[in-house]
Amino acid sequence: MSLDLLREGTVIPAHPLALTGGRTLDERRQRALTRYYLASGAGGVAVAVHTTQFAIREAGLLRPVLEIAAEVVAKEAGRPFVLVAGACGDTAQAVAEAELAASLGYHAVLLSPNVPGAGEPELLARARAVGEVLPVVGFYLQEAVGGQRLSPSFWRSLSEQERVVAIKMAPFDRYRTVDVVNAVAASGRGDDIALYTGNDDNILADLLMPVAGRRVVGGLLGQWAVWTRAAVLMFEEVRRAWAGDDDVLRSLLARAADLTDANGAVFDVAGGFHGCIAGVHEVLRGQGLLAGTWCLDPDEGLSPGQAAEIARVRAAYPWLVDDDFVAEHLDDWLR
Repeated sequence: MSLDLLREGTVIPAHPLALTGGRTLDERRQRALTRYYLASGAGGVAVAVHTTQFAIREAGLLRPVLEIAAEVVAKEAGRPFVLVAGACGDTAQAVAEAELAASLGYHAVLLSPNVPGAGEPELLARARAVGEVLPVVGFYLQEAVGGQRLSPSFWRSLSEQERVVAIKMAPFDRYRTVDVVNAVAASGRGDDIALYTGNDDNILADLLMPVAGRRVVGGLLGQWAVWTRAAVLMFEEVRRAWAGDDDVLRSLLARAADLTDANGAVFDVAGGFHGCIAGVHEVLRGQGLLAGTWCLDPDEGLSPGQAAEIARVRAAYPWLVDDDFVAEHLDDWLR
């Protein structure tokens, strides 16, 4: 049922990492974050992805972080909920991480495309090997944060793999986004593969307007790790727009640039994305969900002026914010 929800389309936040001031795992707040996403009405979470910090692997935190989210969901969800695990590295590492995720009850694997030295044939072989363990979510990542340009033929070949169930499109490039959609259609598996936006600069446009004749059914986004209740309500409006509510459609289109502006502040576009993880933490810290903005890498943190920019967009776009919702439930999530 969870894979059916993935195919139908839903809100999937990329799960952050809760740390103490000593940069050790804060298990209580890590559980609170998962409860926040459940209570907000999200349809799933993606764990061990970029927003969770890839360095959890070297820090020995991959298993506990995956376990915590899976345990909270198993005990408290009470509804279909998609657990997506990120997998990194070469084929052997990615398969091992997929096997760990499968043992913990995860439903699919989001494959990081950042594999030094790997060309398209190697990436396709890796996806096929991981697909023998769990269904695969392909990932087109922008080059500014470690992705690489991938050809339309790559996306067609990937889409032809029967275990590929979704693709997250995050090249931040309309031409390349269209490449993916056309390749999925050409594969003959267009009805089997769900298209998800990761284009933080165009979230609402992706969700509201067909791309090469296809609908983008949901989002798997670091942006949705914050103000998640508001994101879920926005997604419900998107569905109303697709059902024919023109007033809602016009309202959403008028607000599309607001979301892009807010994302620019949270993800530190002005600073070349240096503070993208710390920016997510800053929003959650301000709400009390996190105790600080610490990252595993001490050199990662907010860029100069970024906190002020986050405060600006929070005040400018109240429809994007869920501070009252968090305040009402925070004590219960931190129990």
